[in-house]
Amino acid sequence: MSQETESEPGYPAVPGRTARLLDEVDRRLLDALVRDGRASIRTLAERIHISRTNAYARVERLVREGVITGFRAQVAPEPAGLGTSAYISLTIEQNTWREVSARLAQVRYLEHAALLGGDYDVLALVRAPDNATLRDVVLNQVQSIPGVLSTRTWLVFDEFDGVRSPWT
Repeated sequence: MSQETESEPGYPAVPGRTARLLDEVDRRLLDALVRDGRASIRTLAERIHISRTNAYARVERLVREGVITGFRAQVAPEPAGLGTSAYISLTIEQNTWREVSARLAQVRYLEHAALLGGDYDVLALVRAPDNATLRDVVLNQVQSIPGVLSTRTWLVFDEFDGVRSPWT
């Protein structure tokens, strides 16, 4: 039996595809907000050449549909006192992701974690004040989580964001 079903407008009838397709105006709105989350509706409308009413309605819809999940400040780690960054890969026991992720969420200095398919099960980004704190995070906090079998740490020497937004 095929997974294809009748689709609603804006939702493709493609197997495994449940995400709403964004149109060009939505993508330009997201690009503008990613670049400047403090932009007013008026400024957004002017930048992408639509009415304020249209911009307001689209932003509200993107928030309501969960495309936009929040607005926040981007903090530069080093000037904020987090001078050591590292990626930590974890190998975990099968079927422990829920428990491990719940515990990882409580680890101070852990900025992001993702469940992976491949050689490692989890990849986590840690931003710490110094190497001693990073060592504590990895050896005392992460490795003591039940279900974590092993870790591997990669120190970040430098980093940058891509120059192109995925929304344009």
